[in-house]
Amino acid sequence: MTMRVRKAVFPAAGLGTRFLPVTKAQPKEMLPLVDKPIIQYGVEEALAAGCDQIIMITGRGKQAIEDHFDVSYELEKMLEERKKFDLLQIVRQISDMIHIAYVRQKEALGLGHAVLTARELVGNEAFAVLLADDVIDAKVPCLKQMMQVFEETQCSVIATLMIEGPAISSYGVLKVKPADGRFNGKLYEIVDLVEKPSPEKAPSNLAVIGRYILTPAVFDCLSDTQVGIGGELQLTDGLRLLLKKEKMYAYVYEGKRHDTGDKLGFLKATVEFALKREDLGEPLREYLKGLKL
Repeated sequence: MTMRVRKAVFPAAGLGTRFLPVTKAQPKEMLPLVDKPIIQYGVEEALAAGCDQIIMITGRGKQAIEDHFDVSYELEKMLEERKKFDLLQIVRQISDMIHIAYVRQKEALGLGHAVLTARELVGNEAFAVLLADDVIDAKVPCLKQMMQVFEETQCSVIATLMIEGPAISSYGVLKVKPADGRFNGKLYEIVDLVEKPSPEKAPSNLAVIGRYILTPAVFDCLSDTQVGIGGELQLTDGLRLLLKKEKMYAYVYEGKRHDTGDKLGFLKATVEFALKREDLGEPLREYLKGLKL
């Protein structure tokens, strides 16, 4: 029976320490790129790819995420009374977007553990995992591109990006072999995964990016995975066990990735998204031209 991806899991229980002090009382996932929180970009991508169920893995201090996607009766009533119907429509679109289920990760025990906490809600079907920090700007949503690969292969698919030079050591890196030239040479069969290797030991220049489509077999693999450095259950270790059971593919997606989990990356993304806006692009462009750099 052909598997179809309907569920998207969003690990969002991290503490966001790289953005302190602002993340002391606010989830990093709620930091805005212009006027939309980071995590909403990911949810919209999942919807555009055909997912109809969102599973959010949260923890303490993440109530703002639930509030954002929930109905705000007081705000809607105020906007309606003041006849601000354009803003009212924006607010209602968010709460009407999709039903979201929330799972509490009581301790931040790694990405693998976060994915494992979604097991009961995912069940025995393939699912997507999206890391909100990676905001990918693409004509065809990154996850939708990956869906096309999954529909043909019925195997787990990992989004990958070519990274040159020493920066590769900041990523999980893939050892691969060609996959028969399918998908215009953008598809590779994964042989192994290495977590943050030194540049000289990196098996390739293909870095793992925060988009995954996984088969349900990954849950047993994660359950059998030993806890690693720092007492965390690493997703990479679980995927290496999965490789022993079934094929996995890496797909070089088309689009531009913004690492909004990094301060400089966040600032760059904010500027680039603002420049693409009809209401902000031109005045911001003129402002930037006038800066004495």
